[in-house]
Amino acid sequence: MPFQHPEEIGYGYVIERYVTRKDSGRARYFDLKSGRILRPGWPHTERFTRHLIDDAATITDAELEALLGYEWRSRLTAGWLIGVGRRATFRKRIGDLLLASEFCFSGGAYCFALARFGTHADAEILTAYLDRYLPRTDLRYDQPAALGALLRLDAHLGTHHADRFTQPNGLWDGWVQALAHLQDSPEYIPAERHRWTDLQCDFAHGWTQP
Repeated sequence: MPFQHPEEIGYGYVIERYVTRKDSGRARYFDLKSGRILRPGWPHTERFTRHLIDDAATITDAELEALLGYEWRSRLTAGWLIGVGRRATFRKRIGDLLLASEFCFSGGAYCFALARFGTHADAEILTAYLDRYLPRTDLRYDQPAALGALLRLDAHLGTHHADRFTQPNGLWDGWVQALAHLQDSPEYIPAERHRWTDLQCDFAHGWTQP
């Protein structure tokens, strides 16, 4: 997919306003990528989340498109803003970006957003992603985030989309076992991926309630 700097379409300000703003001493995208916002006792939680929620509510669709059309930092931030704000009108857009997997790091934010939307359509996107990328045992993309999001949706919807991926000796096991040193890593245990996605979604849900 083509990409361009937001300045080229008259939205140069969106990077500083939404992506690199510092509510913790670090750029927002860095805190989102690191996962520190989910760690108990992080001293910047309240300030960071309030500003994130405010931006998720007020950012325009055009500004989000400008972020999604650029590089991984802006796409990661846009994915979080879309997920926090539950901007389901962006489902197809982020689904296309997730399946294309053009950049590192941003895909996890798309998975978070799909988990937040919480519908069968979102499960279908995640299933399509896993069908495409789990057989690619040479690629370490966003397979863990996608599985965690799908497990979250299965629990929410009462479905079993993830079962065929996580069955013994299935696609998930094959993908993990392709690199022997990852086999015992907690990050690659399906239950841990489910727990991590729950943390993300519960975090967003708790802070966005009146």
